[in-house]
Amino acid sequence: KDYMLASHSIGPFLLLMSIFGTTMTAFALVGSSGEAYKEGVGVYGMLASSSGIIHSLCFFLLGIKLWSWGYKYGYTTQIQFFRDRLESDRIGILLFPILVGLVIPYLLIGVMSSGVVISSISEGAFESSFADYDYGVPPWLGSLVISLVVLIYVFFGGMRGTAWANTFQTIVFMVLGVVTFVVISNKLGGLDAASHAVLEKNPSKLMRAVDPADRERYAERYQTWTLIAKYNYARRILKTLKLTDEQKAEAYKRFKPRFPNWQTTAEAVYANQPDPEDPEKKLYKLTNEQINKALLTQDDRVIPDPFPEKWVQGIMAHHDLREYPRKANAEEEKAMLIFAENIGHPEHDLDPDDPSKGKKWTIKKALGVYRASSWAPDAPHPMSKLVFFTYFFVPLSVGMFPHLFQHWLTARSAATFKLPVVAHPLFIMIVWVPCVLVGVWATSATFQGAPLFPPHFPANAVLAAMVKKMTSPVLAGFLTAGILAAIMSSLDSQFLCIGTMFTEDIVVHYGGKDRFTDKQVVFMARMFIIIIVAITYGFSLLEPRRVFTLGVWCFSGFSSLFPIIFA
Repeated sequence: KDYMLASHSIGPFLLLMSIFGTTMTAFALVGSSGEAYKEGVGVYGMLASSSGIIHSLCFFLLGIKLWSWGYKYGYTTQIQFFRDRLESDRIGILLFPILVGLVIPYLLIGVMSSGVVISSISEGAFESSFADYDYGVPPWLGSLVISLVVLIYVFFGGMRGTAWANTFQTIVFMVLGVVTFVVISNKLGGLDAASHAVLEKNPSKLMRAVDPADRERYAERYQTWTLIAKYNYARRILKTLKLTDEQKAEAYKRFKPRFPNWQTTAEAVYANQPDPEDPEKKLYKLTNEQINKALLTQDDRVIPDPFPEKWVQGIMAHHDLREYPRKANAEEEKAMLIFAENIGHPEHDLDPDDPSKGKKWTIKKALGVYRASSWAPDAPHPMSKLVFFTYFFVPLSVGMFPHLFQHWLTARSAATFKLPVVAHPLFIMIVWVPCVLVGVWATSATFQGAPLFPPHFPANAVLAAMVKKMTSPVLAGFLTAGILAAIMSSLDSQFLCIGTMFTEDIVVHYGGKDRFTDKQVVFMARMFIIIIVAITYGFSLLEPRRVFTLGVWCFSGFSSLFPIIFA
């Protein structure tokens, strides 16, 4: 009981911190910043505002009642409660794989995010090691270290150790989170300046609808991109076009402003212009089929075979283009080929004889430049009202979190819940507001005169990249520790709850209570925790997903189970 429930001895402050730390995962920090970067400030309304209300309601309506029943009947896990409540022994066989199947992807959020954060913040830390990871800690190694650290203190400390660790970690990430927000805000010129930059450059990020100015900018960018796609297809694939040096010089002379990859854009615009002496004549001409193949090729999409007849007759719109998947690893192969001479240690000069040319590029930068210069621009899109309101159901998931259920049972008394019910919404605001604003600011932030993030920048890396680029190395280390503290504060409870469920709901229940000593039960829980950590880490090495998307998938599953706990 002490290893799994801390002997029902946790007071109000520890309960608040352990519950809040458990619910504020990498989803809340890394995921919210990344999603705000992609979707805008509406992300706060979708989840944070409703979570503040619904979480506290669940603590008040469910937590206190479940604690009283757990204290009275000796429950340790959800499944024990459901077996008695529904008077069905077999419900445990059904619920165990479902709950474990939903918790493991939830664990993946933290394990994946820890690797991404450590890798991003440590770029250039090594002189010669890990060149394939920009001379920083590889994501797989960062994830492994965090998993092992959490495993060690959960293995030896149990729920009591987890509660104390959660408290310390929560204090760390809340304090350092506020510091991060203040530092980044000051670097961007303050709250007003940072928000005004978004209003000027990406106003749609500050509303649920799409601003007309954003639509116009996108239409112009997409039209220019199609010119580049057709130009590259004609000269590289068909080999029917080659500008002379004089024509290129004329194209460059006419073209302004000169942003990255401006030469190709200038050539594409020039090649598409009609001959002044014969308006019907152009330097090249493509059929509809060739134009569509040009668009697919430029965006690294798979060209269907056989080619659909409708695209022989008509021209693809951008939404049609997105129906075809991107080629696996195409961006890595092409970026490494095109920018091979520029890639190296980020502290080394591009040209040792001319330091003014800048430093070597990281692989991440090369990929970013390639995506920005080759792929189609992202189309602005409104936040669907239906989707916005359906997100109100997502916070109900806390009612079915098995690790939160276990934390509720650690409370000393029903009165212990008063502080968590009142303070939890305020804590959510303290964490989510800075994270969402940082993500929104990242869409328009500039540093040393250049955009901080190129188009198609990976959402999971936004927060870590902002911290690295906008702070000193020492401060960046402390702020990264805050992010990792938030990640670890949820991993520990989730690992422990799965070990508890396995021993109590499977081994002890079906093997017999009198068959095992307390020492044996704790040993089996520890062994199963090791297995789950290994499985989760193995999954984290597979193809990554956006943290926010993976989190919503898990929460939706738990929310769908909410009626059985509410009933």
